[in-house]
Amino acid sequence: DSGDSVSELQEWRPAVYRKCTDPLWLLLFCLFWAGLMFISGYAVVAGAAGRLVLGYDSFGNICGWKNTPVEGANLSGLDMTNKKYVFFLNSCSLEIQSPQISSLSLCVSSCPQQQLNSLEDLQSFARSNGSFLCVYNLSVSSYTLDPKAAQLCPALPVPPSKSFPLFNRCVPQNPECYSKYASVLISMVNEMDVFHRILSGILAGRDTMIGLSVLALAFSLILVLAFRFIQTFLIHTLIALVVFGLLFISGVLWWLHYDYRNDPSTELETEKENVKFLLGYAIFSTIVTVVLLSLIFVLRKRLQFAVQLFRIVGKIIGRIPFLLFQPLWTFLILVVFWVFWLAVLLSLGTAGTAQSTSGGQVEYRALSGICYMAWYHFVGLIWTSEFILACQQMVIAGAVVTCYFNRNKNNPPPHPVLSSISVLFCYHLGTAVKGSFLITVLRIPRIVLLYLYNILIRKKNAKNLFDCCFCWVCFQKSCLRYFNQHAYTTTAINGTNFCTSAKDAVCILARNSAKLASISCFGDFLLFLGKVFVVCFTVFGGLMAFNYHRELQAWVVPLLLVGFFAYLMSHSFLSVFEVTADAMFLCFAIDMETNDGTAEKPYFVDQELLTFVSQSNKLTEGQKHRNTGPFQDNEDGTELQPM
Repeated sequence: DSGDSVSELQEWRPAVYRKCTDPLWLLLFCLFWAGLMFISGYAVVAGAAGRLVLGYDSFGNICGWKNTPVEGANLSGLDMTNKKYVFFLNSCSLEIQSPQISSLSLCVSSCPQQQLNSLEDLQSFARSNGSFLCVYNLSVSSYTLDPKAAQLCPALPVPPSKSFPLFNRCVPQNPECYSKYASVLISMVNEMDVFHRILSGILAGRDTMIGLSVLALAFSLILVLAFRFIQTFLIHTLIALVVFGLLFISGVLWWLHYDYRNDPSTELETEKENVKFLLGYAIFSTIVTVVLLSLIFVLRKRLQFAVQLFRIVGKIIGRIPFLLFQPLWTFLILVVFWVFWLAVLLSLGTAGTAQSTSGGQVEYRALSGICYMAWYHFVGLIWTSEFILACQQMVIAGAVVTCYFNRNKNNPPPHPVLSSISVLFCYHLGTAVKGSFLITVLRIPRIVLLYLYNILIRKKNAKNLFDCCFCWVCFQKSCLRYFNQHAYTTTAINGTNFCTSAKDAVCILARNSAKLASISCFGDFLLFLGKVFVVCFTVFGGLMAFNYHRELQAWVVPLLLVGFFAYLMSHSFLSVFEVTADAMFLCFAIDMETNDGTAEKPYFVDQELLTFVSQSNKLTEGQKHRNTGPFQDNEDGTELQPM
């Protein structure tokens, strides 16, 4: 028995001398990124993101750019710097012919604000506004003289139109024309991939989304400060705000759905889509409200433990104040990576060769292999994002471990965050790569299941099978993320590879699950309420902002993106408390197993944390017997040296 205890003590001794862990995985990640850089270079050379974002005419000219000519197309290569809007010559009777729109499209400097009934009106509009609505090789003076003007100019009458931020199109304002125009545009978007739909939603409400993102950032920072200096009053205030927000958002969603459904002017396809999505939002919000209110009612008597828990976590963060800045750096790195990824995807989606047709027009044909490159690029998005988050978790865990295994609590080690970062980059990047890869492997089947769900949604048996598979994959991902976090903490302590650390973490958590599970759930639930608070009030601001643009904006996609972004931002900032608490409890479990409180092997834990765990879980008799030893700040025993 004594030999076993000694080996266990050595196994959990915080490592001073380390070696690189999982180096082959780091090499694999570098090779993977070499492939990403090749795809990025190819996309920049072969792609034209401006064609997708700015729009282009039937002759291959990108609106708002100075273009290069295409062989065989006489009207290509024109300078469209001052012509930023796409105008269709037959906007009231658009049809799709093999993914192109049948009508000719031109780049114009402004859209006609009033109806034009004759060629004379077109000529007068061109001379007064400098916006030429006929084909480029037809001069203004020939609008009324050329016998082919009827084929080279827009179909009369030309309805009034307005520039719309969806690919800079001139959108007709006549209800009948707009309905036809919108249906064709939506059908084209439905034939595109999900990325093009998301992009169109972002472009449609980009200004509002930026404002709402700043609002979500402000709410997240307020919550970080509230949890850092948390008191019982703040807990009750947060819960009251969450309850109010849930009930208010659900009520507003149901009211908007009722208002849209009974509005007699709701005839356009985009407005009908808004009604359907509002119904889905309202049902989802109501279910979440009922579940969370039930949980708040059940756990209301244990809120005092949550207050004590965050007070202890706040004390640890107070010793390492730079931990509060970790989510900010992580978020900035993620934003830079996402912008880079989005720019490459834009270029990759437009990689194609321009070929002239018999009528002098230009069409773009996609290059072979683009689909496989897009999938590779998509895997890179998930894996790299998870890797960045894993690095943040390892940095926080390493800093907490350094301060926990320190005898003198009033004199913490110098620069624990910088020390943890240096250890991560020198020794444990491979472990972060491996853990993030496992999360990626489980994310991809979930995305595939979502794709299959859209295909099999009308088949009841297939739908039930999908639900089972989807829940199982989500459960596996949640469990793996939980154990990944503890594996990173174990690596920060022992300096072992991912598999060994995961095995050790699972074993010690299994032996102490009864003592730690109930404590962690209170803190996690309170942090989740904080995330719900940010999402609720950000979505409410989005509802009020987007509701002013009913006629022209399909704002359900931007609203969904705003809610997702608000949750992601709040999770990034509040994860400091979550990772700190989990690392602290794992260190506590290790401390209880490797030390006995005697003068030879004193505990590292301070009295406040030990009292909190004892009161909240009613420790077993064996643990109580082990706790009878004195808690002295003895300088002997296992101690973590500065890393």
